[in-house]
Amino acid sequence: MFFRQRAAANATLSYFFGCAGLHKAVAVDVVTGDEDWFIQEAEKAGARIAHVIDTHVHADHYSGGLELARRVGAPYYLHESNKGRVSFDFSPLTDGQRLESGNVLVDILHTPGHTPDSVCLVVRDLRRGDEPWFVITGDTLFVGAVGRPDLAGQEREMAAQLYDTLQTKLLTLPAELEIYPGHQAGSACGAGLSGKPASTIGFEKRFNPMLTMARESFVEALTAEIPPQPADLARIMEANLRGIAPELTVAGVAR
Repeated sequence: MFFRQRAAANATLSYFFGCAGLHKAVAVDVVTGDEDWFIQEAEKAGARIAHVIDTHVHADHYSGGLELARRVGAPYYLHESNKGRVSFDFSPLTDGQRLESGNVLVDILHTPGHTPDSVCLVVRDLRRGDEPWFVITGDTLFVGAVGRPDLAGQEREMAAQLYDTLQTKLLTLPAELEIYPGHQAGSACGAGLSGKPASTIGFEKRFNPMLTMARESFVEALTAEIPPQPADLARIMEANLRGIAPELTVAGVAR
């Protein structure tokens, strides 16, 4: 397996990984302006980008996922709950679905709480065994923190849903499983994010303060420390729901 983590604008972490032997790749949470980087990495790996996935409709940055998928002729995936919500065609993801990328398998977990459409990706490499190797957690679970619950409104209800998602889906995964989140310190998508770009389920269960609380305490703590909403949230959401990439400045910062 090859694996790349890319730090992009707004403390966003994107991912590119796949099977070197069978030349298939997966791109996750692509930021507008980074499409060329993914295409170049695919060329270096001698691989075809077979799947382009957004873990949810983003509110803090413009997505380049749909544009990358168009350019390389790959399906673009979002959770199925976005049917009728976005104004473009996409391949719907369902809980428990499996995507194949050569010897690399991606199992979909629907993990609502940060947003209703959030998914996490449990990845395994059959060349090293059938056990999962890592999970890409999007904005559901960060290193040292969890996702904010207010972007879809009803923050207390979403916070309670996020607690259930964490406890019943992510924290039941093997303790040694590596986690790769959608953001690191500096992001507006959660409070208290670490600058460390990876962790494990076991480490987070032990040291992430949000994961040791009872349900009501979790809801109270999460809704009491909600950071300011991302700048240009309405404009970014509208663009991502319409599938329209913005113009870029020379510096590559989305407007």
